[in-house]
Amino acid sequence: MRQRLGIASALLGDPPVLLFDEPVNGLDPEGIQWIRTLMRQFAGEGRTVFISSHIMNEMEQTADHVLVIGRGRLVADLSMDEITQRSVQSHVRVVSSRSHDLIPHLEEKGALVTNRIPDQLTVSGLDAASIGAIAFEHGIPLNELSTQRASLESAYMELTNDSVEFRADSGSTTDVSHFQVIAR
Repeated sequence: MRQRLGIASALLGDPPVLLFDEPVNGLDPEGIQWIRTLMRQFAGEGRTVFISSHIMNEMEQTADHVLVIGRGRLVADLSMDEITQRSVQSHVRVVSSRSHDLIPHLEEKGALVTNRIPDQLTVSGLDAASIGAIAFEHGIPLNELSTQRASLESAYMELTNDSVEFRADSGSTTDVSHFQVIAR
């Protein structure tokens, strides 16, 4: 309740720009939904809503636009869709009994094909619609064609790879990067 009360008192002046720092900290699930709805409502009214948070899965559900700042420099200024699509972990999963017949046609169009296990491919560099069109053109039936998007956390880790002073795998958890999200 203290978190909700603090947010409510900050809104008394009806500000056009709102800045929240870890707004869901200490809230129960109902409170998290309340603040998420409130922030989206404010953004829908044309207000600017800044959220600074390290809770990536919450930001993925709340924000429309992401600013990533590492070592005091702007690393990315992208929509949520763009930031996850650009991640190397985003790909298209292709399942077909003739998936291996599809590989040369995909690579010819510039795709990177990995995970060549029987009947399944992992493809990056082409979207699902393009892959489907190529398969159709060559008479290769598909059982599954699905876009697999990276999480915001994995996209963030990629973007800030060069902006951290110490890495988690080196035993230190000191991180000098900072994450901010703008909900529009």
